[in-house]
Amino acid sequence: MRIIIIGQGNVACNLLAAFSRNNVPVEMVSSYTGLDTIQQNADVYIYAVRDHALAEVINKVHTPQRALHIHTSGTVPISVFGLDKPHCGILYPFQTLSKSHILEDFTSVPVFIEARGIDDVSALYTLALTITPRIYEASQADREKLHVAGVFANNFSNLMYAIAKDILADTHIPFSALLPLIDETAAKVHTLPPRDAQTGPAVRGDQDVIEHHLSLLKKTEYREAYQLLSSLIQHED
Repeated sequence: MRIIIIGQGNVACNLLAAFSRNNVPVEMVSSYTGLDTIQQNADVYIYAVRDHALAEVINKVHTPQRALHIHTSGTVPISVFGLDKPHCGILYPFQTLSKSHILEDFTSVPVFIEARGIDDVSALYTLALTITPRIYEASQADREKLHVAGVFANNFSNLMYAIAKDILADTHIPFSALLPLIDETAAKVHTLPPRDAQTGPAVRGDQDVIEHHLSLLKKTEYREAYQLLSSLIQHED
């Protein structure tokens, strides 16, 4: 099996490393400059490019119809592949990935797959199994909700870390002092439902502490975020 990964971003670089570690022949090409000379003898073509560019890039790649074409998006439907690519599917790795921080172990990463036909599902499963045992079939609707959930769990929580760092900027306390708290918060939800793990003034209904915290926040948007998030905690069903 020979793979060509199209794209050079966060997902592409991590998939390249994962396949390479498992001795799978793989090559990465640029979606901007490598398409005109892309080799047509690969078994699998993986499109790891931004969602808005996916259809354009796919339409520029012409290969024998036997090849399996896969994209890695959590939101773009399988219909993005035209009739000229009858064997196609989706392999969505559900993890925060950065090319400046390549995952050393991809086996803990869950991947969600979908394909047009049963034979392609089998081929896609076999491919995914070379990098992780955590493989799940997921429909388009389920993947879309998973993607939104990931934004809340990862992107928004990372924004909270950035705000916390900013709040400490004019103190002598380093951001690293928050790391044990961040680690324990994440560890708790391995054994407790998130709502049961919630602590702090909002869940206690301690309005005096909340008002004091608001008085310490100089940026209007931080105060608004604090009030909204505290309200959501207090009114959880």
